[in-house]
Amino acid sequence: MTSSHSEAKGGRAVLAGCALVPLLALTGCGGNGGSDHADAPGADFRTASLARDARLVITTQGGVRVVGTDGDRVTVDDSVLAHGDDGDGDTYTLDLPCDEGDERARPNCGGMPLVRVPAGVTLTVRARNAGIDVSDVRGGLSLSTVNGDVTVQDAGTDDARQHLVTRNGSVRATGLKGAGIKAETVNGDVDLGCATSPGTLDGVTRNGSVRVTLPAGAPAYATEARTVNGHSTTDVPAAESSDHTHRLTLRTVNGDTEVRRG
Repeated sequence: MTSSHSEAKGGRAVLAGCALVPLLALTGCGGNGGSDHADAPGADFRTASLARDARLVITTQGGVRVVGTDGDRVTVDDSVLAHGDDGDGDTYTLDLPCDEGDERARPNCGGMPLVRVPAGVTLTVRARNAGIDVSDVRGGLSLSTVNGDVTVQDAGTDDARQHLVTRNGSVRATGLKGAGIKAETVNGDVDLGCATSPGTLDGVTRNGSVRVTLPAGAPAYATEARTVNGHSTTDVPAAESSDHTHRLTLRTVNGDTEVRRG
């Protein structure tokens, strides 16, 4: 066993006319009203305005690609079958249904339909049997899949919590920002490139390696790195044992752990 431990080292609005809508500012009110968003639960979805600090939950039996935008709208392409529901007031749910017998839904089954998301939205994705690919999304991230990779590029914010999880696949990130970062898998690698220095970072796998790259000017960290069949290396300065401001925890069984400054 190799072990290195260094302690010293927003509710659905029922509208009468166009009343206040706290979460979604729809493009129209009643009838078509110029709106390209179907407001009924389960209705086909195309686009809607989503307020900053709202939560968007994307569910799919396949995978999904999510790209951040500079506007205030969450959108899907015309080729994507999606259903939207703002039923609980604080969270907007976007479902990408998979039905092998439905020609419109078939591309969602194991595919990677594209969703565009505005900045400031907290994003949750629950996928299955395919990957999640997120880029340029400025907000909190909670991404989980089974039998697929979680890939993140240039996403997150300094003050957000980021949680990236898969079971049979790898978690890979570049340009990731977050106050706290947690990445987990069972059979795969965890490879995180951070654009900022998080307060806490946890990287866990069982069969794979855990590699973390921090900014060149990263501060000292209290680092715990453990593996059974592999090697642990670090070039990050060790924090005092009483200093818990910055903490790294890297764990695996069959693989290496590595943390370095870029």
